[in-house]
Amino acid sequence: MTEFAYRDGVLCAEDVPLPRIADAVGTPFYCYSEARLAARYLSFANAFRGQPALICFALKANSNLAVVHALARLGAGADVVSEGELRQALAAGVPPERIVFSGVGKTEAEIEHALGAGILQINVESTAEIADVARVAARMGTRAPVALRINPDVAADTHAKIATGKSENKFGIDLDHAREAYGFAAGLRALDVQGLAMHIGSQILSLDPFRVAFGKLALLAADLKAAGLPVKRLDLGGGLGIAYDGEQPPEPAGYAALVAETLGALGCEIVLEPGRYLVGEAGLLITRVVRLKDGITHRFAIVDAAMNDLARPALYGAYHRITPVKEPRPSAPLAPVEVVGPVCETADTFARDRKLPPLEAGDLLAIHQAGAYGAVMASTYNARLLVPEVMVKDGRFAVIRPRPSYDDLLGRDRLPDWEAERDAARRVREA
Repeated sequence: MTEFAYRDGVLCAEDVPLPRIADAVGTPFYCYSEARLAARYLSFANAFRGQPALICFALKANSNLAVVHALARLGAGADVVSEGELRQALAAGVPPERIVFSGVGKTEAEIEHALGAGILQINVESTAEIADVARVAARMGTRAPVALRINPDVAADTHAKIATGKSENKFGIDLDHAREAYGFAAGLRALDVQGLAMHIGSQILSLDPFRVAFGKLALLAADLKAAGLPVKRLDLGGGLGIAYDGEQPPEPAGYAALVAETLGALGCEIVLEPGRYLVGEAGLLITRVVRLKDGITHRFAIVDAAMNDLARPALYGAYHRITPVKEPRPSAPLAPVEVVGPVCETADTFARDRKLPPLEAGDLLAIHQAGAYGAVMASTYNARLLVPEVMVKDGRFAVIRPRPSYDDLLGRDRLPDWEAERDAARRVREA
């Protein structure tokens, strides 16, 4: 990956030395490479050239407006799962006719907003939701374009918390009831049934689960067509994994060939919802070593980033590669170290027994593959400020989300009226 490489002894993002950004914005911070975003999108889009495919970036992976805008300029649509994400996609320049609204818990207000915006389709995930969408659409005097999300009961070889295609998961309509549900939806005048959708999980490292799931989807679509029901579009979700720790995930070309092989004969439009694949490798989290601590059995490098900034290691036990920003000598000895943050949780650990070159207080570290499910999942736990986000391009960098102030943090809260009245009364007494 040439976008993040050592140059003159310092790790750079494209041609920008990361210490220069650290001096300007402080640490920790997220840094994204626009060139890497473009390369990943184009590799995916080119793989599907010749197929009637719409690529809708999954905003849940990274919803920064600059990131979404960079992908939208290249032709990406958006897969959203809330009204907030829908508003972000539109604000970033994604045309409404290239937006798909997924998720099991859409409220009537969110459904109304989506229909008012004129998006491509709403993926409905239960017969109850079918009825809710139809009721909202009838009230608005419009027809709602919908696709029925199917749960194919396929086990994807991924972390249990990001698997979505098994029958025990909360997502989609099970295959045994899919035909009945599709017929029900097609019979409602307020709905314009577009087709079928599915998404079996995230960080999938083999084509085999996709092959099984797409095969089941193809059989269902063929049965529905044979019954005279319209199936115009197939939304295949996302899930293609990336390499965090030496994995060898499928390439987009192989994935695209599988889609053509299993679904091409149906003559349907295809929607794809990549998220992690497009942005995961395009981002770094840069953090500074606060101090080193020698315990009884471990050496700790305490850094200024924490689990509230990047939750994946604490949440999933996820591995992220960590490298010094200052290039180590080739002969530098490696020793195990625990890379930990300042939050008052033992889970606030980025790496255990990670072999790294000698570190000193003040050193910068880069946590790699942080472009997906990083800043978008951040919180202000322990009253820590959200970290800034930076985009680099052609030797320049720009802050695309500034670090808030402590006044911003405190200003979110309000004391109840009775406390203000009590304080006013106390001041009167004291006067």
